[in-house]
Amino acid sequence: MSTLPTVGIMTGDPNGIGPEVVVKAWASGRLQSCCRPLIVGSRLVVEQAVRVAAPSLRVRSAISASDLSLDEATIDVLESAAYAGDAARYGGDLATAGAATGAWIDHLDSLARTRQIDACVMGPISGKAMQLAGTLGSVPSYSATDPAYLLLRSGRLVIAHLTDHVPLREVSAAITTEAVHRLIVCLSRSLKAWGVGAGRIAVAGFNPHASGEEEKLALEPAVALARSEGIAVDGPVSPDSIFRQCIEGRYDAVVALYHDQGHIPIKTWGFSGNSVLFLGPSYVHTSVAHGTAYDIVGTGKADASMMLNAILDAASLVSGAGFGSA
Repeated sequence: MSTLPTVGIMTGDPNGIGPEVVVKAWASGRLQSCCRPLIVGSRLVVEQAVRVAAPSLRVRSAISASDLSLDEATIDVLESAAYAGDAARYGGDLATAGAATGAWIDHLDSLARTRQIDACVMGPISGKAMQLAGTLGSVPSYSATDPAYLLLRSGRLVIAHLTDHVPLREVSAAITTEAVHRLIVCLSRSLKAWGVGAGRIAVAGFNPHASGEEEKLALEPAVALARSEGIAVDGPVSPDSIFRQCIEGRYDAVVALYHDQGHIPIKTWGFSGNSVLFLGPSYVHTSVAHGTAYDIVGTGKADASMMLNAILDAASLVSGAGFGSA
């Protein structure tokens, strides 16, 4: 029996490039050396993507998460919610696609929570399509009672976000000692479990030169509390220098306080090939940092590097071997 982790992959919205980049990643020949990959979703959708992006591959239906082929040229698909492949309409937001996407994410989550698979990878979704279908709750969310955090990674630059899609005027109120400490603890625990460096964390300041009320009232106390608990964390560090320090290897991860504070350095430092993780779930859950790219869907032009790295990272992190991609 293989000791490699089983990684479940949800292709994303069927009307976008997700299915194409998944099959391209499969066609790279790099997946089976690090994991046992399994697609959760629709066989017909995957077959459509194969015809567009990787015609040398074959597709088969798996009857369970353990029913996997050993043939690198055969894609295993575990059928989830019923979805007619011919219902796909490339380049558009449809409620039918949003409903299928939500059901596939829920199925993936269920498989991970019951340990039928070891890690999850989520393809690019359409928030609008899922909103039309009422399935946005399937995506890891941000709440005080059950927080999930977005983590972006490109090379040595690893950034966890305290808040994501929150208006800037509301971020200050979200920066509390409790909230920042909770994220530091979650990030530290995850870095250690994943085998990422020495687990050294830096917290970005909110104000220029990390000098303001948020630093004094929330960030400094949160860092001090975490340090008293044995966590290797510094901060608040001036946000105009902290990301370069992470790239240079002084830290293994940075805590950013809002969307653009973390996304701008990631997309400037190295957008192509980066990967996304969700902190909070009890299992490794990765994704991609791009959207459905409706303008090129069906052309075979989509760049699969992010999807490939998301899969490689999931397999490596769940094995405690750090990040698996370059």
